[in-house]
Amino acid sequence: MTSGGRERPDEKQRGPVVLRGNRRIEDTTTDQRLLDSRGPSDWVHTDPWRVMRIQAEFVEGFGLLAELPRAVTVFGSARTKPDNPEYAQGVALGRALAEAGFAVITGGGPGAMESANRGCKEAGGLSVGLGIELPFEQGLNDWVDVGINFRYFFARKTMFVKYSQAFVCLPGGFGTLDELFEALTLVQTKKVTKFPVVLLGSEYWGGLYDWIAKTLLDAGKINEKDLTLLHVTDDVDEAVEVVHEAYKAWEDAH
Repeated sequence: MTSGGRERPDEKQRGPVVLRGNRRIEDTTTDQRLLDSRGPSDWVHTDPWRVMRIQAEFVEGFGLLAELPRAVTVFGSARTKPDNPEYAQGVALGRALAEAGFAVITGGGPGAMESANRGCKEAGGLSVGLGIELPFEQGLNDWVDVGINFRYFFARKTMFVKYSQAFVCLPGGFGTLDELFEALTLVQTKKVTKFPVVLLGSEYWGGLYDWIAKTLLDAGKINEKDLTLLHVTDDVDEAVEVVHEAYKAWEDAH
């Protein structure tokens, strides 16, 4: 190989990649490996191939949700049973959001997610499920109108934030907490704007809110205005009103 008329025998170009020294010695070319169906299939699990899968997930997600009407994401535990009052509250929330003109997005699973999807669908709204590949996942619940399953959490999380106008959290575990604090971080750092986060169920969420308001605030880890990012209520109508007012403020600003 030459560079400015100088021979570079110790260098090999593989597309945009430069290989030097012993790394330049390869038994096959990229084209040959693509076209030859023989040999090991380990290459489909390598990082460069994963990049293509990740890209495909974003393309599929954007394509599916690009024309979604205004929407609210509802999080909550997959372990919530249908006879639990929290399930009934989720159904009421999904119904109220649909009647207010919002599509409802959930993680597509059972429990609290199913309840919100169910309430939305029964009220004639658009019920969306964004599932995730897990060892114990049952697949999308029966109340999802439009759904997609993701391999990667971060691609799925992007869809939740990009296509929602608010998050409402029903009682949930680590997954719900993960989404809750990620949303708060994005709002606090102004990565997203006009994005309310509602905690539905004061008995369940009250202790967490008090810890944030006392321990975090008293230690100077957050500012007092950061507390306004969270809304705790037991009233479904109040939760929907918080969402509606935030969306109206966003519309007025645009």
